[in-house]
Amino acid sequence: MIPVMKPWLGEEEARAASAAVLSGWVAQGPKVAAFEDAFARRVAALHAVALSSCTTALHVALHLLDIGPDDEVVVPSLSFIATANAVRYCGATPVFADVEPETGNLSAATVEQVLTERTRAVVLVHQAGVPADVEQVRALCRPRGITVVEDAACAAGSTYRGVPVGADAELAAWSFHPRKLITTGEGGMLTTDREQWAVRGRRLREHGMSVSAAERHSGGGAVVESYLETAFNYRMTDIQAAVGLVQLGKLDAIVRRRRELAARYHELLADVPGLRLVGDPEHGTTNYQSFWVVLPEDAPVSRNDVLARLSARGVSARRGIMASHLEPAYAGHPHVDLPVTEVFTRRSLILPLYHDLGEADQLTVVDEFKAALDLPLVSR
Repeated sequence: MIPVMKPWLGEEEARAASAAVLSGWVAQGPKVAAFEDAFARRVAALHAVALSSCTTALHVALHLLDIGPDDEVVVPSLSFIATANAVRYCGATPVFADVEPETGNLSAATVEQVLTERTRAVVLVHQAGVPADVEQVRALCRPRGITVVEDAACAAGSTYRGVPVGADAELAAWSFHPRKLITTGEGGMLTTDREQWAVRGRRLREHGMSVSAAERHSGGGAVVESYLETAFNYRMTDIQAAVGLVQLGKLDAIVRRRRELAARYHELLADVPGLRLVGDPEHGTTNYQSFWVVLPEDAPVSRNDVLARLSARGVSARRGIMASHLEPAYAGHPHVDLPVTEVFTRRSLILPLYHDLGEADQLTVVDEFKAALDLPLVSR
């Protein structure tokens, strides 16, 4: 079976994890601090706070904004369900907005349709690594006192107007799940341009303690901590951070390889009538975290039939991006019409894309995909 994706891991990551174990410091400690510094430099952010997942990073970001039960937060329904769930964690109301058909991202036009007097924030997702037009949305939100939080879960290595995605974000959340370009197994990061938010974010991830565990153990004397607010246990371990440091050093090579593979997909699939392929928007470059395609309206078979046919022939593909408003967890949740979102989630699928995908396997994917659509195969 050709997998839909797999992380690029090897001996260097294994040695780094082993060294962390043998050091005796396996919880949050010096490797986490080093990973925070390295990641902040890589995405041109001022501060980074390592966390247990991107979901917890989103939760902390909204907590830093004091989002609460009387507030609304605009989110795309077309996103992993964690984007909307983080709003519910704060007791606030997620408000679903539609996305643009070219990118699958929110825009100022789609956000403006759902703003109310209760809107406190917009969670702007860089979906599947495709950079959203951040400045356009900020220009809409800033005069209204609305904060734009960037969900950059999939976007490490993507660029926006010539700089890394998240470079000037007030708050941006990142994921290191194995489906992402770089992984720590599980894990996430929050980046911010405000030192006070970084300081409080580090406190929030560790039960609200006034002094971190690392500081207590390295202080050389008796240190009695206090607990300054009700907070969370959202820490990353040094074992994860050690792997993350190695992975971060591979990021440029990973992006370069994925863009080469994506360019070949574009070439091999160019003759499929009406097929929409993920690509770079005018304002940036994607890291191709996923290679999604949207089937034409007149496709002879459904998306689910295509997935079943591919699986039967040894190709592991996945449905495209989910629509949260169609999931049981959000049954009855009010929302505006979301026509583009529903086209995406009904007709899109993700084709295999990973660092060591070979030329022959990629050709097999394309041939089987075309066969599933009853189209002529690629000429060998």
